[in-house]
Amino acid sequence: MFQKVEYASSRLDGYRLVQEQLRHLIQDEPDAIANLANASALLGHFLEEINWVGFYLVKDGELVLGPFQGLPACVRIPVGKGVCGTAAQDRSTVKVDDVHAFPGHIACDAASNSEIVVPLLKGGVLIGVLDIDSPLHARFDETDREQLERFCSILVEAL
Repeated sequence: MFQKVEYASSRLDGYRLVQEQLRHLIQDEPDAIANLANASALLGHFLEEINWVGFYLVKDGELVLGPFQGLPACVRIPVGKGVCGTAAQDRSTVKVDDVHAFPGHIACDAASNSEIVVPLLKGGVLIGVLDIDSPLHARFDETDREQLERFCSILVEAL
């Protein structure tokens, strides 16, 4: 879906480089939507074997679609429903190897088979989630979880 850019010799080095690029993109930019848009584009070009990457933001007690890369998506997700809502409710990263086996999974794109969702927390307050889908089963591993959580903590500083 996205044209991939060669970032580094190792996946971990690639994550470190993308995190440094994020720091430069958000530096001195106060607009949250601009920063989220650039963050989703950055991850969309960095991550391989994904078909959707973007953000849902907390508004009036539910998750509402924010900046993303990919096909049109579900606009509103109740907290506690699906993978995104579960990550929001638990305020912890949820990594799912097979979304079709996840109770209450909300299928926005039938091509998605695995998913990782990282909550965006600022001062302990949930402001949204990062959602990434893949057409592959078990696409995301512990390295992805750790590095995407780091990516999100950098991003939240600017939101």
